[in-house]
Amino acid sequence: MQLTKYAHSCLRLEHDGGVLVVDPGVFSAASEALDGADAVLVTHEHPDHVDVAALTAALERRPVPVHGPASLANVLGDAAEALVAVTPGESFTAAGVPVRAYGGQHAVIHPDLAVIPNLGYLFDDVVYHPGDALFVPDDVQVDTLFAPIHAPWSKFSEVLDFIRAVAPRRAYALHDGLLNANGFGVLDRQYTAMSNTEYRRLEPGTRIDA
Repeated sequence: MQLTKYAHSCLRLEHDGGVLVVDPGVFSAASEALDGADAVLVTHEHPDHVDVAALTAALERRPVPVHGPASLANVLGDAAEALVAVTPGESFTAAGVPVRAYGGQHAVIHPDLAVIPNLGYLFDDVVYHPGDALFVPDDVQVDTLFAPIHAPWSKFSEVLDFIRAVAPRRAYALHDGLLNANGFGVLDRQYTAMSNTEYRRLEPGTRIDA
């Protein structure tokens, strides 16, 4: 399985000729990531995780299933016809890749804001993308974790404890589209020193084997 990290929270997985795209949001090069996709997975409905205009345009060119929480229908508009609703604990196959869904709720941003559905996805029992939550799978040893290192709903200690609890072989930065060079410098040093695993931040467009 080959994996390309796009900006912010977007991943593109290629496996046995199939292409699966996760969270093509407005902070990522969504149109580029979606080109040639056989399936799309979305963790939740926030625009930094789903660029509705880019997704709609991609589906008009090539209809493919869009997997995600049923609440996605609230924002997808015409693209909602492609939605395949996923529930926590469900296992399915997308673009030939085995997927398991975890969690169920977005992390709390503030008590005054409603908590929306969020799903984390485990790909081929190897790669875990948690979306906007810090849900720890307790039934599998994750090899490769993409950890949301910065968000309005998180703080460093929570994310660090999440990485340690998942205890992957390696961890890569995710959800970093609001950071500048100063923030990258600080967080890269902290996570590298304290996460108890191999930690890296990939530049957008970096391709790795998973």
